[in-house]
Amino acid sequence: MRHFGHIAPEVRNRLFHREPCTFTADSPARLLAAALGATLYSPAIRPRLADDVVKQAGRGVVSMVLCLEDSIDDAEVPDAEENLVRQFAELGRAEAEPPLLFIRVRAAEQIPDLARRLGDDVRLLSGFVLPKFTEERGIPFLEALQVAEAETGRRLFAMPVLESPELLYRESRVETLEGIYRAIDKFRDRVLALRLGVTDFCSSYGLRRAPDMTAYDVQIVASVISDVVNMLGRADGTGFTVTGPVWEYFRVQERMFKPQLRRSPFLEGQADELRAALIEHSMDGLLREITLDQANGLLGKTCIHPSHVPPVHALSVVSREEYSDAQDILRPERGGGGVLRSAYTNKMNEVKPHRAWAERTMLRAEVFGVANEDIGFVELLAAGIPG
Repeated sequence: MRHFGHIAPEVRNRLFHREPCTFTADSPARLLAAALGATLYSPAIRPRLADDVVKQAGRGVVSMVLCLEDSIDDAEVPDAEENLVRQFAELGRAEAEPPLLFIRVRAAEQIPDLARRLGDDVRLLSGFVLPKFTEERGIPFLEALQVAEAETGRRLFAMPVLESPELLYRESRVETLEGIYRAIDKFRDRVLALRLGVTDFCSSYGLRRAPDMTAYDVQIVASVISDVVNMLGRADGTGFTVTGPVWEYFRVQERMFKPQLRRSPFLEGQADELRAALIEHSMDGLLREITLDQANGLLGKTCIHPSHVPPVHALSVVSREEYSDAQDILRPERGGGGVLRSAYTNKMNEVKPHRAWAERTMLRAEVFGVANEDIGFVELLAAGIPG
């Protein structure tokens, strides 16, 4: 699989200076963590789930979570588990390569149980999403993952969801984060990424952000994101990939604030109709939140609607300018540090402070590609939207 692999080769050639790499579920964890992109959630109870998975893979989705938790009623869990087993069997017979597939469970004991019930089709499973993760609740999930791996012989990853009230409350936040770090550090080679459950954070205070506001406009949520990145997302080798929070909206009837998308980039790309469609479906708020996610150290995003996938992927592509700066900073002869002017003559590149950024940018370039000089996110977005 590869990002933008669903578009024609001649279109990719026009868009990219360096095309996204190909990868599989067996690729190195560091590469897969960066490649998750827009992770699309789907209720595990859907009767045509296998068809949905194949369809979304053909539309550019490379990672999906099949949910047994909040997206389904408590009484539906046994039926949803049986449905998952049937749908994996159907996927096992399909010719198309599925995306990276994860199951979001409710209880630790579901992990080895489902792995056994999947039988040979466990080869299609990349791992499990672990809800409401804290040290106390998370360790049993991670130990259950080890059991499932030992029994199936399949490498399985964990993606803990950080969404518990203890993490939100100021008086318990640091202690909770320290406990989470102890737990995931012990199982570091199996923790692919950390996911943020912002909807649960808002629920603790009876809040819900409007479609023209981002998670960063809700200060109590923004403070949690900041502390999670501070303690768990460091670039010194101790941190983990942290993904962006879910965007809840896909169509809005009325807005209070003016649109947040400047018109000029769309006029330059002759895509004013695309701009109007994005605004109509509240995607201008999503685009702003994705940009803020990246500025705050998050990579990838939880998505609940297929229309959210192309914006996440378009804004994840590395620009030609970013790529040039990262290459300059990482040149072997720059190992001693120093300061140099960007090849674009518009900024300072300080080798030592910017090195971690450059390394992260090069990893993103590998999985999402590098845009050609004259290609912006408008062209990438337009090309990524299925016809």
